[in-house]
Amino acid sequence: MTFLKTLPSRPPMLTTALGMGLAVLLMSGCAGKNDRLTTGSIPKQSQHMDGMTGPELSRTAASIGKAYEKNPKDRNTGLAYANILQMTGQQAQALAVMQQVAIANPTDRDVLSAYGKAQAGAGQLEQALATIGRAQRPDRPDWKLYSAEGAVLDQLGRSAEARSRYRMALDIQPNEPTVLSNLGMSYVLSGDLKTAEANLKTASEQPTADSRVRQNLALVVGLQGRFGEAEQIARRELTQQQADANVAYLRSMLVQQNSWKQLAGKDAKATDTGTN
Repeated sequence: MTFLKTLPSRPPMLTTALGMGLAVLLMSGCAGKNDRLTTGSIPKQSQHMDGMTGPELSRTAASIGKAYEKNPKDRNTGLAYANILQMTGQQAQALAVMQQVAIANPTDRDVLSAYGKAQAGAGQLEQALATIGRAQRPDRPDWKLYSAEGAVLDQLGRSAEARSRYRMALDIQPNEPTVLSNLGMSYVLSGDLKTAEANLKTASEQPTADSRVRQNLALVVGLQGRFGEAEQIARRELTQQQADANVAYLRSMLVQQNSWKQLAGKDAKATDTGTN
């Protein structure tokens, strides 16, 4: 099972595989809430990418790309461009953009964090850990970096270490929905769907939770066979077109991959043996 692999054909707002919830939330966690694609040097339409359809994302990527071409050293434009490139599945190009931004801003913690995310998206997991580690400061730890590190560790199969990082992030930023959602998806990967749902439900109840968190909750509920409930969750806050696309994709994924049955069986086995 792979992480941080974005499929260009994915419907808006819904993660396309279990690991992709981590990918999307790593993206938002690293960016932070106040500096997320809102600077004046970035086209205005980039401010609301989370709810865009595929064609809208493509148009926005082209617009931000033009701004990046004019000033490739601009920190905020580079971060925004790499972000949307990852959202549209262009991982190699996103990494190339972040390499240039990191060269121009070698000590910027947000840049290093985003660079690490881009490295992970391109499959350079060990390099991503090193980059994120360089950005972290023991005297002033950043919860976003702990969460990003946890996501990479999950991809490396080091779940216990990953969850330790998520909890360190939560110690700094209690009930942060992106971290809780990453923690929940970590439990999905080990087959503990009940614990995953508990964390994702708590995440979805936070005032700052966005639709991506709730779509991850819908995914986990669906993986347990409660598709009617999952559909209700998936349809909240979205336009009819977005909700229909998400529900259709979720239904297709569950039917084609039979994922929820496999994971539910693993979950039951873990419960019987007392392990996660």
